[in-house]
Amino acid sequence: MINKKTKKDLFTLICVIIGALIMAVNIKTFVRAGNLFPGGFTGLTVMIQRIADEYFNVSVSYSFINITLNAVPAIIGYKTIGKRFTIYSCLMILLTGIFVDFLPSTPLTYDPLLIAVFGGIFNGVGIAFALRGKASSGGTDFIAVYLSDKLHAPAWNYVLGLNAVMLVVAGLLFDWNQALYSIIFQFVSTQVVGALHVRYKKVTVHIITSKPDDLSEKLMIYTHHGITRFEGHGCYSNQPRTLLYTVISTEELKEVIRFVHLVDDKAFINVMKTNSLEGRFYQEPIN
Repeated sequence: MINKKTKKDLFTLICVIIGALIMAVNIKTFVRAGNLFPGGFTGLTVMIQRIADEYFNVSVSYSFINITLNAVPAIIGYKTIGKRFTIYSCLMILLTGIFVDFLPSTPLTYDPLLIAVFGGIFNGVGIAFALRGKASSGGTDFIAVYLSDKLHAPAWNYVLGLNAVMLVVAGLLFDWNQALYSIIFQFVSTQVVGALHVRYKKVTVHIITSKPDDLSEKLMIYTHHGITRFEGHGCYSNQPRTLLYTVISTEELKEVIRFVHLVDDKAFINVMKTNSLEGRFYQEPIN
């Protein structure tokens, strides 16, 4: 019987491998075909490769540059975010580099707008896979995750601003068209990550139940979130009913609904999007 920790590590490993493969294929299929800079340390790596190639006529390994650049953020991530998160993020950096160095170049299109849009989508999906497994693609992702944990809100748009600065430099050194299309690429990627990564999004859950004592006690232990209880009367059933009110993260929602129905299979659940939240809120640690 596989224990919970082993399952968790296996799930993370699968997410990291899939994410690394998607990002590598994206680089060899879209990014290189459009001479784009995908943002973050991946984009900085590509930019350094192009500087070495065009200005010094030297071919430099993607893996070598990418691992070197990520060394400092990895150390910071290890100290501020956590050991497990950093180790798996480093594994993704390593795997992405290996895949990029060994996969053949297979461009699907040379249309810069198609490359910017679909390349951005693939890039965002690759990052989202890593984040789903509680890892990252490294570089500026360490910054985004750190800020998101501190702010309890998505910080990917802040990283988009940092990437825009790098892309301006790319425009000055190479070609403004490529740099501007790269900004589109990065914007699309950021929006995809924001849509798929729901860790910092909140929902309000209203549960009407006839088993309030049992459900509230078990649910608080299961989620570590506080619950407020309101007593009422069911107009249709003409029976006493209790409303349990709680706020959880969106990524917890499916499991919470499943758990509630295990305790009370007749519970009525209403879920509402939470746009803003003030006060204490338990966020499950990344590690």
